[in-house]
Amino acid sequence: MNSSFRILKDFKLRSTPGRAAILDAFLTHNYALSHGDLEKEVPATFDRVTVYRTLKTFLDKGLIHKVLDGEGGMKYALCNEACTTANHHHDHVHFKCTKCGQTNCLQVEIPEIKLPKGYQPREINLLIQGVCGTCG
Repeated sequence: MNSSFRILKDFKLRSTPGRAAILDAFLTHNYALSHGDLEKEVPATFDRVTVYRTLKTFLDKGLIHKVLDGEGGMKYALCNEACTTANHHHDHVHFKCTKCGQTNCLQVEIPEIKLPKGYQPREINLLIQGVCGTCG
């Protein structure tokens, strides 16, 4: 059983060629991918709507999470093993390299931020931009 089939099964998702191709793209790259990146990675038989719907399904199931790219766009990265549909949060730092453009999840927790009374956070994102270890 290949890893994408097993992962889809673990997340109680039906294995389709489109889902398998998109998941394989995430498994192949160790950095966050945009919708456009995925469109280039998967066969042309999967249109942009298929990619969009698959990303939404993966997000809803806790398989991937959103990553801000610092330019108003959105990227997506695989979740770690601890994520589930019910327990889906990503309080870790993301790093975008200004040379190669890759955005990576870092295993660095975002420190607790005390907000003023009455403010309730729903999502916390921390993006650091600089030069990655490969480019530096």
